Amino acid sequence: MIEVRSVSLQILILAVTAACCLGFGFVLQQNAAQKAPLSDFLSPRILLDLMKVPRWLGGIGLMVVGMALGAMALGQGEISLVEPLLATNLLFALMLSRRQTKQPLGRQGWTGLALLAGGVTAFIVAGQPQGGTATDSPLRHWLIIGVMVGVALVLTTYAKRSRLSSGPALLATAAGLLYGVQDALTRMTGQRFAEGGMTEVLTSWQPYAVVALGLTGLILVQSAFETASLRMSLPALTAAQPLAGIACGVGFLGDRLRTDAGALAWEAAGLAGIVVGIIMLGTHSAMPSGAAQPRRVAPALQTP
Repeated sequence: MIEVRSVSLQILILAVTAACCLGFGFVLQQNAAQKAPLSDFLSPRILLDLMKVPRWLGGIGLMVVGMALGAMALGQGEISLVEPLLATNLLFALMLSRRQTKQPLGRQGWTGLALLAGGVTAFIVAGQPQGGTATDSPLRHWLIIGVMVGVALVLTTYAKRSRLSSGPALLATAAGLLYGVQDALTRMTGQRFAEGGMTEVLTSWQPYAVVALGLTGLILVQSAFETASLRMSLPALTAAQPLAGIACGVGFLGDRLRTDAGALAWEAAGLAGIVVGIIMLGTHSAMPSGAAQPRRVAPALQTP
């Protein structure tokens, strides 16, 4: 018998509000990024060019607010609890996209919504994420982080060879993995601040890794948005991030999930529902189709 554990209302509000900001921000970023010169693909120049576009800056502003709210939620709750809630950003992205495309949800949209919401609920209720003692083993930390970063590097390498076919989905998956690790390190940074203040934060490596992962993930995401529609990129990004975050939470942050047979079955079903729901919503016709733009080498963007 699975016992329902209450979720802090404050954590719920913070995480869902963060998801709202992230979802809206991703749509605005993709609207602008698809106009970027393809010569900027996987280059930091893409950020410099996009900074000239007000809509992109608005999207980045929303994403920053979302990440800040997400960090607050991570500081108060387990990453295995917060990450599934952050995955609902796709619901808000679809909400904004529907206003742009005027497409009804239909059977696919409602089914995807039910699977995503039901999957998040099933995982949280069955797993009952609880905090524990983080492992002190550096080997375990670096092994899990290394696997995530290594897989992201492999995906990025393959994406360079297939820019306009599977490349955007691979880049978005790589960015999602990096963002999941970033969330875990953000939580560690918050813990260090609580223990020793700003001095403890500035003398540890985690905050610098958070910045590096964030910038790298941003370049990957904008390159994915540049070369394909949200239908190809956002589902992969949204699905990979919580999976990576949960792996880090359980792997070295001390998060504990129920491990009896019934709970594990529901946790697996919940994660499967989240991923399938994300794919169904992300590939919905309400998402902007925005086919990849012709190759351009113009040094600047046209503002909308």
